[in-house]
Amino acid sequence: MTDQHGELDAALERVIDAARAHLTAVRAAQGRIDDDDVWQAYVALNNASFAYDEQLLDAFGEVTPWDVESIDPDEADERFGGAAGDSEATDPHPQVISVRQRRDYRVPSVSALLRVAEVARREGTPEDDEPAPVEGVGEAVLELLQSGDGSLSALDVPELEPLDGVVMVSEVGTPVDLESFDDDDPVGPFTPAADDRLVGRLDEHPFLDEDDHDHAGHQH
Repeated sequence: MTDQHGELDAALERVIDAARAHLTAVRAAQGRIDDDDVWQAYVALNNASFAYDEQLLDAFGEVTPWDVESIDPDEADERFGGAAGDSEATDPHPQVISVRQRRDYRVPSVSALLRVAEVARREGTPEDDEPAPVEGVGEAVLELLQSGDGSLSALDVPELEPLDGVVMVSEVGTPVDLESFDDDDPVGPFTPAADDRLVGRLDEHPFLDEDDHDHAGHQH
């Protein structure tokens, strides 16, 4: 029984070490989705917990609250997407997808749009500071984007009337390098490269009759 106690203690220490390693990996990932180190640490923690649970059951007929099953490390690599060195060699498709979106808006009332943008700017300004006035329609739209979540949903306000829009999805060889374009360059970041491949285009019509619904988008 002494050896059994020692084996249980050792199994518990492996759980503790695996939990610490998992926490370290989670902190290092800082919220990154599908981080390989986090996944590998998760598998190690899962398997250490499973082994301890099994040993506790064999020794004393007791179980832990951990409802886990053993994970094969090799299968875990495949479920995660393959080893880092294999995916690029076996995947014939580019690893970068580019989504380009354009949506136009009509401004029914410039003064109304400026007012709502000034409210948004005031809410985002410290109480001790005086917010600068919003000057112009473009600055108002930019303020709404910055004070919102940065997506076009931030412009879903009554002061802007959405018109047609388009979404382009392409496979690209390399991601965009923003440092290579001037801040006032309206074309460069959106210009497709020669080796980009258009996957499809979705046309957006905000006020579409039911009879025309089937013609809303084009797929290539």
